[in-house]
Amino acid sequence: MKFIADSMLGRLAKWLRLLGYDTEYFKGKSDSELIYESIRQKRIILTRDNKISRNKPLKIIYIKSEKFTEQIRQLVKDLNIGIDRKNIFTRCVECNMELIKIEKDKVKKTVPPHIFETQERFSYCQKCKKTYWRGTHIQLAENLIEQL
Repeated sequence: MKFIADSMLGRLAKWLRLLGYDTEYFKGKSDSELIYESIRQKRIILTRDNKISRNKPLKIIYIKSEKFTEQIRQLVKDLNIGIDRKNIFTRCVECNMELIKIEKDKVKKTVPPHIFETQERFSYCQKCKKTYWRGTHIQLAENLIEQL
């Protein structure tokens, strides 16, 4: 399942990526461009805009709440989707690319020394050139999953 979130749902887009869902964040462009991209990329539109949500031929989810935990809860309910722990942290939260596993010795110069000493597993985004490791955000995600 692939999503495209409008400019009002940036935090939701990041959390969906963190949970492993392919989610484009569509910021600063027109409604017609958003609709075009959703059709071209076969993505479900996530929006808080009532005008867009009236386009019935498209697959659109009108997000009711401003709170991202409620937004995720709504998607779980409306689309009957689950949160698979093995998919968590498999996408770059910045650009949505799938992360690749990278050997520890290859990240020594790109992560803080403390992180290099305390972490064993790392992932890398080939587009953003960001390195990821399992830090405190893991507990935040686990807490969110438990709430859902």
